[in-house]
Amino acid sequence: MTTPPLPTYADVQAAARILDGVAHRTPVLRSRRLDALAGCEVHLKAEHLQRVGAFKFRGAFTALSAFDADQRRAGVLAWSSGNHAQAVALAARELGMPATIVIPHDAPELKVAATLGYGAEVVRYDRWTEDREAIGAALAAERGMTVVPPYDHPGVIAGQGTVVKELLEDVPDLDVVVTPLGGGGLLAGSLLSARAVAPRARVYGVEPAAGDDGRRSLEEGRIVTIGTPRTIADGAQTLHLGELTFPILRDGVTEVVTATDDQLVTAMRVAASVLKQVVEPTGVLGLAAVLSGAVPQTAGLRVGVVLSGGNVDLERFAALVTQGADGAEGVEQT
Repeated sequence: MTTPPLPTYADVQAAARILDGVAHRTPVLRSRRLDALAGCEVHLKAEHLQRVGAFKFRGAFTALSAFDADQRRAGVLAWSSGNHAQAVALAARELGMPATIVIPHDAPELKVAATLGYGAEVVRYDRWTEDREAIGAALAAERGMTVVPPYDHPGVIAGQGTVVKELLEDVPDLDVVVTPLGGGGLLAGSLLSARAVAPRARVYGVEPAAGDDGRRSLEEGRIVTIGTPRTIADGAQTLHLGELTFPILRDGVTEVVTATDDQLVTAMRVAASVLKQVVEPTGVLGLAAVLSGAVPQTAGLRVGVVLSGGNVDLERFAALVTQGADGAEGVEQT
């Protein structure tokens, strides 16, 4: 299969027009107490308040909007641990097409229930022993459906780029931009916007310490594939960057840093206690890295951080913020 051309900022601008009136323009949250804790001026883009509770709706709706009549009749096939699943399911419902989503057995039940609630068919698999991409490709071929992967797709990247486009419109003089990193769709789209609108800003991606394939890929100059990382950040349990996202990150990102599960729990506690916001573990990757100092040289600067999602079961959220990552290991995630 031929790799499509890399998306550009013009594609992000086109996605913004598609999403106008469809996706929420999420607020930017501020807190003086958080600034004191972080040692910098923190501007939080609240994508956990987006439709489906995550930024993923932007990319899914943008990608599905480009389907022709035949593709819409046959429907869309996607794979996801939860947020992209919900996003594709809702976008498909909004656009009047069927959707089938391949989801791991241990995905948070909140995300699975929402995906079913939006009308999608769910096919389960074992993330530790089975290949979701192989399962999805086989189903798509059998049913004539179009595959929209969670990050390595021009429309998805362009749609995700509208997050930081909006952030920079609301806070135009940011010194630093920080986003979570899984497969790279959000970070790649963020780079397209940041490099076009705020080229002097440093841009960082943050991935789980247990799954640092992005950092290693940039160090080695090639896409590094890892085993499924064991981390509470289920939305960033990706195995590798994409053929589209890797070159965008390689040519534009300042650095990829990591956050441990304990640091994620700390960030979740801060978000809940200081900001009164419920954010899932993956969603606080950027905030965790700023609070821990993993993002360097931020003292006194204006730092934009994307809170990417808020889809976490309340029982698990309570266990994490009260017991920590180790104490919550026994809480069922499915």
